[in-house]
Amino acid sequence: MKIVVVGGGVAGLVTALSLHAAGMTPLVYESARELTALGVGINVLPHAVRELTELGLGDALDAIGLAPERLVYCDRQGRPIWEEPLGLTAGYRWPQYSVHRGRLQMMLLDAVRTRIGPDAVRTGMAFEHFESSGDQGPGAAHFVDRRTGAPVVVEADVLVGADGIDSRLRAQLHPDEGPPRGNGVQMWRGMSRYPHILGGRTIVVAGGRPGAKFVAYPVEDTAVEDEPTLMNWVLEIRRPGSADAPDHRSSRPVPPTEALAEVADWNLPWVDLPELIRGSTDIHEYPMVDRDPLPRWSFGRVTLAGDAAHPMYPMGMNGGSQSIVDARVLAWALSRYDDPVRALERYDHLRREPLNQLVLANRELGPERIIAMAEETGGPVPAEQAMAVSQGYKRLAGCTTAVLNGRDSWSVLPVVP
Repeated sequence: MKIVVVGGGVAGLVTALSLHAAGMTPLVYESARELTALGVGINVLPHAVRELTELGLGDALDAIGLAPERLVYCDRQGRPIWEEPLGLTAGYRWPQYSVHRGRLQMMLLDAVRTRIGPDAVRTGMAFEHFESSGDQGPGAAHFVDRRTGAPVVVEADVLVGADGIDSRLRAQLHPDEGPPRGNGVQMWRGMSRYPHILGGRTIVVAGGRPGAKFVAYPVEDTAVEDEPTLMNWVLEIRRPGSADAPDHRSSRPVPPTEALAEVADWNLPWVDLPELIRGSTDIHEYPMVDRDPLPRWSFGRVTLAGDAAHPMYPMGMNGGSQSIVDARVLAWALSRYDDPVRALERYDHLRREPLNQLVLANRELGPERIIAMAEETGGPVPAEQAMAVSQGYKRLAGCTTAVLNGRDSWSVLPVVP
């Protein structure tokens, strides 16, 4: 069975690795002429770390990331609101990792080329459209070679769209959808060499509602405890009118002077925000956007995965992790059913509605409702209320300790790293 994956990001590469582990030989087609280690920080939650570990990538992930041990919510003055353990400290059988997104992508790319073959990822191939033969046989995916401008047609028994929030494959399946949906929040994201904060294995979320929030966490494990580490940080601001027609493709460079002005009235005692900003190599602005949940991902032999299927606001750090789970469930379904149409229907049934609910929950702030509640009341949130919000979100995401530690594996065949 010939499987073509459109998109060479985290979702597409893990899809290829999962299909290969299940005995299939996928090919990945990526629009970028070259894949390089771009981006900022990402959190890989225990339910995704389990999947990467079962693919034989646990040690490689540990080598490039840092395993945080706690999540701390606080207000703009640094006063604590809520704290909870993470990963192994929380009782999971797998850790959580904070990692540079580019390093994660390069680790996955190396694994794909090593396991499947050096030509398993075809770069510079811009997806144009697909032609379907219905449920009966292979279809054709049409690309343009960005190096030559020549059209390229690839026959595929199964076509997987993992090409992100601006998925052209999704646009063909749902032509009336329109652009992504913004909430008016701009995220200023940067990376800086900075000393450890709050013990060095802490994710901090400070402030209140979206548009008045600061997030910071380290993305590498330094050899010496008091050495500066690579710190990922996000400052959210809200601009009037920006929710109406967000330029979601924008990554406007933010001058340090502009960022310094925005943090002037913040007072977090455990971090020098001006120093953090001045030490950043680049600061870029990204609008916070998602898309409305879809009534269907799978059409015959074509389906969606990752941000092409369920782009969501970054509450709860779940978007990338759920993309990894998508890949594993898709490979499991394709190995379980002889008919690829039935397999994609099963994958759709298992993943779409839970992810739709998660997209909507993130619009209502997900677990970060805790700091919004504190902002509204002007004081601490009772522990039982904070715990109810946190655990309720984990149940919705399918990642409580009991569920994750106890459920069956999505693995199909033994994997040799």
